[in-house]
Amino acid sequence: MRICMVSDFFYPSIGGVEEHVYNLSQMLLSLGHKIVVLTHAYGDCSGIRYVTGYLKVYYLPIKVCYNQCILPTAVCNVPMLRAVLVRERVEVVHGHSAFSALAHEALMVGSLLGLKTVFTDHSLFGFADLSAALTNNLLEVNLGMVNHAICVSHIGKENTVLRARVAKNRVSVIPNAVDTALFTPDPQQRPSNDIINIVVASRLVYRKGIDLLAGIIPRFKNTPNVNFIIVGDGPKRDLLEEIREKTNMQERVQMVGAVEHDKVRDFLVRGHIFLNTSLTEAYCMAIVEAASCGLQVVSTSVGGIPEVLPQSLILLAEPEIDAIYAAILIAIDRHQKSSFKVSPPVANGHLPSDANGKVKRRRRRKADTPTYPSQLPSSSAPPADQNSPAEPVMCPYRCNELVETLYNWEDVALRTVKVYDRVLQERSFTTSELVFAVWQHGSWFLVFFVVAHFLMRLLELWRPRKRVELAQDIQRTPS
Repeated sequence: MRICMVSDFFYPSIGGVEEHVYNLSQMLLSLGHKIVVLTHAYGDCSGIRYVTGYLKVYYLPIKVCYNQCILPTAVCNVPMLRAVLVRERVEVVHGHSAFSALAHEALMVGSLLGLKTVFTDHSLFGFADLSAALTNNLLEVNLGMVNHAICVSHIGKENTVLRARVAKNRVSVIPNAVDTALFTPDPQQRPSNDIINIVVASRLVYRKGIDLLAGIIPRFKNTPNVNFIIVGDGPKRDLLEEIREKTNMQERVQMVGAVEHDKVRDFLVRGHIFLNTSLTEAYCMAIVEAASCGLQVVSTSVGGIPEVLPQSLILLAEPEIDAIYAAILIAIDRHQKSSFKVSPPVANGHLPSDANGKVKRRRRRKADTPTYPSQLPSSSAPPADQNSPAEPVMCPYRCNELVETLYNWEDVALRTVKVYDRVLQERSFTTSELVFAVWQHGSWFLVFFVVAHFLMRLLELWRPRKRVELAQDIQRTPS
């Protein structure tokens, strides 16, 4: 199967969508599929590049308009997108993120070429403000031309169905995953004294609830054994630095700034509690990575977060300062009363190995019978009483094993392939069906669609598909 992943967000940019596209592509490559990635150029990173695993990436020479997204022209990039899709003999075009203008344009071009199209929505949107209304209308138009949509949580599916007015049977739920072999616990990195480190790792923006965090930090001014490690950067950083100065907590609140994704674990393993104050989330990768590193997770109960982790790994609170502060106190009390022992000692934060040097891990569950946090047996994940400080803290290595049984990229890839197989069995949209779908969901976009259609017809006359030089595939050598 030949698949083209399209998004404005890809490496060297760092983020959840970038990580999802990269890891899913790598796993699909390992399953024997041909994958190419389409994104815009990042500075000097332009042209055709090969990354790990011979993953082919097209960094198209398109200027960025705002927030790492290209200007949504709908028609200006049609010749370039058509050339890549035809040259690579793509069968399925898979767009990522509702914010990505490049993904929406590639999905339209793919539909006009008669290819199958899939879209993954990674975010939640409201309905009241102007920006959400415009984005929802654009998404509604594009999903009318898409064969199938994927959401990363059930609440995300409900949100997409409502704001894009798409049929439920055309939307599947496939969660994100985490590399538990990379995010492994290392309790030896935690302070040996009674100091408790609370780690925050997110972009410092309003949507991530940084205003709530700014109200929580002063509550611990008179609790000298509680420190904060804040990883990330953004416009709200000045607010946190101002709070740190006013409370005279310069030695106890560490502002790390932005770090590479592969360095995040180095800060997570130093903490005991992970704090997430997001105001909206479809699926929070940060809390899964923190749980994989063995941290207690305290998070706001918003969006799809309640369905991500079992109750034994997370304390949920309303997005209010008092509620979050109370949940942190419960987590601190649980840690102080915990009695788990890390045995035997481990080196470099890796899980214990057997006599043959192989890492002991639970057998992964099959992708056709996924296990969700709410379906876990009580023996593996005893339900936690949210209001009980006496609830025991799970051993960090048990947390890592539990997260691996819940989320791994092999399961995500296999379930995504099932979606590809399903859409490949469907017939392609006719031009009249596409015109009707665009007119029905957004008549204002019909002008752009008609122009794109005639441009595609002109390109077919000027340079037919049979005259386009096909790209040569690089054979992967077995490792």
